[in-house]
Amino acid sequence: MSRAGTPPPGAKGPRGHGLRGLAVSRGEVIGLMILLAAVVFSAVGVAYSKHYSRLLFVELQGLQRQRDQLAEEWGQLLLEQSTWSTHARIEGEARDRLDMEAPRPDAVVMVNL
Repeated sequence: MSRAGTPPPGAKGPRGHGLRGLAVSRGEVIGLMILLAAVVFSAVGVAYSKHYSRLLFVELQGLQRQRDQLAEEWGQLLLEQSTWSTHARIEGEARDRLDMEAPRPDAVVMVNL
């Protein structure tokens, strides 16, 4: 051994290879490559998932905004409907457009069943 505890040049590592203790078998290299590929695919999957999640969130916000606008319009339509269906308005339209009048009391006939 040399000074700092490093093997002298040309010394064999623990497995008998000349890579100073970093020697790995072919199976280990394949395993490491598979793990590296899994990490890369996992990272790409996380990025895609986050992007897709953001797209769906933007779509959700747009749909909620549309829902709020439709609810507001529905409220306005209900108010307009109640205005158009008041008794006084219907009676006024009947007089003005259809020339209708309320019957005289002596012209009303009561039918008893």
